[in-house]
Amino acid sequence: MKTIYSDDHQLHRGRSELSDGKLVPSFECPERADTVLAAVTPITDVIEPKRFGLGPVRRIHADNYVAFLEKAWSMWAELGRDWDALPLNWAVRGMRQIEPDHIDGKFSYFSFDAGTPITPGSWQAMTTAADVALTGAELVKDGARAAFSLCRPPGHHAAADYFGGYCFLNNAAIAAQYFRDHGAERVAILDVDYHHGNGTQSLFYDRADVMFLSIHGDPRQEYPYFLGYADETGEGEGLGFNHNYPLPWGTAADVWFDAFTDALKHLWDFDPDVVVVSLGVDTFELDPISEFKLKTGDYPKMGEKIGLLGKPTLFVMEGGYAVGEIGENVAGVLKGFGASS
Repeated sequence: MKTIYSDDHQLHRGRSELSDGKLVPSFECPERADTVLAAVTPITDVIEPKRFGLGPVRRIHADNYVAFLEKAWSMWAELGRDWDALPLNWAVRGMRQIEPDHIDGKFSYFSFDAGTPITPGSWQAMTTAADVALTGAELVKDGARAAFSLCRPPGHHAAADYFGGYCFLNNAAIAAQYFRDHGAERVAILDVDYHHGNGTQSLFYDRADVMFLSIHGDPRQEYPYFLGYADETGEGEGLGFNHNYPLPWGTAADVWFDAFTDALKHLWDFDPDVVVVSLGVDTFELDPISEFKLKTGDYPKMGEKIGLLGKPTLFVMEGGYAVGEIGENVAGVLKGFGASS
């Protein structure tokens, strides 16, 4: 298996985020990817990404949103601001959805939280992350059994025209659409991150060609709160092609794997040409911002079960914030997948 990685991720380096009512150091930090890279280098071949341009990005994201992300930092800095860029307020029920001219309004219009700062190098980092995902997708399209796209920033909270949850461009969705545009009739996105992939769900909710399956913290308790309920099963042509498994705080491996097994049954029945795994390991018991209780020994089992599907598979890095253990847990998934062949 090849790992696709770029040092460009280090250009996105948020200083702080709003958490529990105060500004704290960003949990989503460069050390996450550095630790994963060190853990997977002995077991995979590490390569640089190719450059694909913005065409595949625009297949998923709205043009005005992409334009905003590209110019956001320069507009922010033109006002003499050299600190992290964060939104000021949000349009809620009863307010009009019109993109403002001022940068503060634009940040509020295109975001849904105050935990996702934009920094001087964020645009380069996020577009390279998309290239990392696309390079992995190309490898799988061309016949590789699997590839691991070590993306940072992550992507599954990003929708067509908004960012949040540390995510700007939806790397997994961009890869899924790439597969569709290059001959795959059916693609499944299996999201094992602790947090619901609200952005990915919204992008494919009315489509039958891309199935989305997610096991995550119950939105009654957990971020992002406003999507991820079990009764969200798709709409229109997509009805029946969206599967959510919301689980309560304190969920341990036995309950988690029961939900995972059911998701795999739906995936098997769908019979996709390729599987994209949104690989978050923030289900880990020591993760600082999550409430599940999976242990390091559970991740090889997760990878093995994915491997037993026998499908071409692209792993795309999402969350995981226990920096000391994230590498071992990610490597465990990849080892388990490899052992299933």
